[in-house]
Amino acid sequence: MMGIDYKVRDAVEALNLKYIRALDRRDMQGWLSTFDNPGTYVCIPKENEDRGLPIAYMLDDSYARLQDRVTQVTKIQPDAVEHYQPRHFTQVVDIRPLGGVNYRVETHFTVNYTPDNTGRTDVLATGTYVDEVVVNGEARFRSRRAVLDTNVVPRYVAYPI
Repeated sequence: MMGIDYKVRDAVEALNLKYIRALDRRDMQGWLSTFDNPGTYVCIPKENEDRGLPIAYMLDDSYARLQDRVTQVTKIQPDAVEHYQPRHFTQVVDIRPLGGVNYRVETHFTVNYTPDNTGRTDVLATGTYVDEVVVNGEARFRSRRAVLDTNVVPRYVAYPI
């Protein structure tokens, strides 16, 4: 991150905060607003990522699919899943210019969850976000890959990581 303009760093940090605030509040429209159009989101285990296997927990490979994810969470699954309260903790560890207003960003994450019916908090996932971020005034994700450290999580993933 040496040599990265502080305005870029601050914009990336603000984007990450907006992203995790939206997910922790289950605000899917807020989540969607962190993505550029076109934009993509993938949540994949590290083992599959390392082996080049496309099998992912979530694969939203277009902006229309991101919009479908919002519909899935807000309109389809409210009565079909056991809800939990997510809590995201992140740390940006690398920002590299890709040219122009595009940057490659790596951010470590931990997501805790508390099921609505138990009140017991556990770790849902840890890993690294590997992103392409567009910083043109406000930052947005062109792509976000949530690469999970393990290929097994303690429960199903109802919301984006």
